[in-house]
Amino acid sequence: MNKAQLVEAMASEAKITKAAAKSALDAFVTATTKSLKKGERVALVGFGSFAIAKRAARTGRNPQTGKAIKIAAKKVVKFKAGQELATKVR
Repeated sequence: MNKAQLVEAMASEAKITKAAAKSALDAFVTATTKSLKKGERVALVGFGSFAIAKRAARTGRNPQTGKAIKIAAKKVVKFKAGQELATKVR
């Protein structure tokens, strides 16, 4: 499902216009991004939670040459599904 399909599904489920659904989705993405940038966790009860995790620096390999390369440390976004979502997906 891409963004346009999600907006359409949100609009039909909530019985609102596609423009309103797109605006709501954009607001959710913006608010979530701002919270994660601050290092805060975003939890949606029953759905799941988004959090920032630190990935340590490591040594990798260039697949073309086999030469060792250094991969820098960085922060990544992790998503953990909530119990309700995990149960419904099974």
